[in-house]
Amino acid sequence: MVSDDTKPVFIDFMTQYLGERAGFVLGWTYWIGWVVIAMTELTAIGTYMQFWFPSWPVWPWELAFLVALYFTNTIAVKIFGEAEFWFVMIKVVAMIVTGLILAFGHVKTSMGVTEFSTLWSHGLVANHGKDLLSTFQMAFFAFLGVEFVGITAAETKDPLETIPRAVNSIVIRILIFYIGALSAIMIIQPWTNYQAGVSPFVQVFSGIGVSSAAAVINFVVLTAAASSINSAFFTTGRMLYSLVGEKSRFKRLNKNAIPKSAINLSTLIVGLAVVVNYLFLTDAFTLISSTASAAFLLIYMALMWTHLRFKKQTHGTKSHGFKLPLAPFSNYLTIAFLALIFIILLLNHETTITTLLSLIWMVLLTIIAFFRIKK
Repeated sequence: MVSDDTKPVFIDFMTQYLGERAGFVLGWTYWIGWVVIAMTELTAIGTYMQFWFPSWPVWPWELAFLVALYFTNTIAVKIFGEAEFWFVMIKVVAMIVTGLILAFGHVKTSMGVTEFSTLWSHGLVANHGKDLLSTFQMAFFAFLGVEFVGITAAETKDPLETIPRAVNSIVIRILIFYIGALSAIMIIQPWTNYQAGVSPFVQVFSGIGVSSAAAVINFVVLTAAASSINSAFFTTGRMLYSLVGEKSRFKRLNKNAIPKSAINLSTLIVGLAVVVNYLFLTDAFTLISSTASAAFLLIYMALMWTHLRFKKQTHGTKSHGFKLPLAPFSNYLTIAFLALIFIILLLNHETTITTLLSLIWMVLLTIIAFFRIKK
């Protein structure tokens, strides 16, 4: 969901409380962040297709899906996204129910007897914590886009009632659909036995001998990735249209009022994922996802700082009864936590280069903003 001028609403707030230059830098960073997310999902699609075609390289599948999604982007986007939501919910609920049934029944599978103790019997921290820290980046990447809950305020009938309820429900949803699903798959199969690059949901159903269910689950996650790319095309094209100047060739609409030129450019950049996967067969997902994570870490830190500036400039007079708990302490704590993840990305040899690239991007945009914007 985006505002009437096709920019996310929070970018306008950043511009208002952090300045025109900050709004320029963060707006373009948000655009490139979603482009990179689409690249990551395209990489995932190639991996999912290897479930059925293990001997094929991933990049031809990525190219095929890229072309297909480009041409279907303007057709039934809402329906496609809604279908993906229900597909994923079915996947998660099925996984949790399966895990509980097997655990309570102590069912024996090819991986051993299913018990709740499998959660902790194989240890809780790998490599004395080193691998645990490296998972912060992937966990953070999994929640990118959560800011859309707030963005929908402009499209909600009663935002003062609906948005607080939606924000508060996120915690419950995480516990059920994220922690619950992860617990279920680790009860059925020890976390030490999972193969990187393959959906754990697919591995679980394959391991318990339900190969048909594994194929269905793989189709579900494939659909989820395709839907994410479809949404990214929709968002990045319209946001690029809003960011460029009035005389830009990307500031054009076709006869259907669609910014096709802007979508074309976004699609071409997303297509670089095909090249990356051709050149970096094993590390492509980590390389691309860490770039998106680094960009969004900076944006989320800026969001928390915007809230601090908002409270300072308004002296707390503008309040709608939905306050950030423990603010401003929670602001600084959140910024510190996000900074910690950023440092982990920077120090991890697999993600150092991509994290530095995001910093270089921000520095270049800041220099451009300094010369283009006089305030």
